[in-house]
Amino acid sequence: MEYVEDIIVRIFRESIQIKEAFLNENLSKIVKVVDAVTAALKGGNKILLFGNGGSAADAQHIAAEFVNRFIIERPPLPAIALTTDTSIITSIANDYDFSEVFAKQIRAIGQPGDVAWGLSTSGTSPNVVKALEAAKKVEMITIGLTGRDGGHIARIVDHSLIVPSNITPRVQEVHVTIAHVICEMVDFKLFQRPESK
Repeated sequence: MEYVEDIIVRIFRESIQIKEAFLNENLSKIVKVVDAVTAALKGGNKILLFGNGGSAADAQHIAAEFVNRFIIERPPLPAIALTTDTSIITSIANDYDFSEVFAKQIRAIGQPGDVAWGLSTSGTSPNVVKALEAAKKVEMITIGLTGRDGGHIARIVDHSLIVPSNITPRVQEVHVTIAHVICEMVDFKLFQRPESK
């Protein structure tokens, strides 16, 4: 019989192993995402983030890290979670369809060179797929954070980061780590200070 302590240890080990597997396969891809986000922000563009459920919360979390600050003191960076305005989301879902809740916002405020950052643990969320397709038409840079095999999202984005797991909470844990790494590296590239001698 498995005891509570054994289950806790197993969960932590699963999370660690999936993070290591992801890093081993995706280090160069993370660097490319950091470069793309850094270039967009340097060019005066913004980041639009979106997802459902836990991924909606992650989108809001990431946007807050960019707008407020992450680790270092620096100017705020433009990022918007498209998951936060209940009036917009419910009016679109009511008048059109829930699959349009992010795509219509992309078409309203997305500009060429902006970043569309979609999160979907399955890689198949229809509203995330439609938003990324809309972003491509606007000539935005598209990033997909997914799990499993990446789904349709992995095939349509400019930058695909796939967490190799079918376990939703483990995928979300890696998504948060990926986002923290990207945020910290963007800060480093934009605001690193030469060391005084």
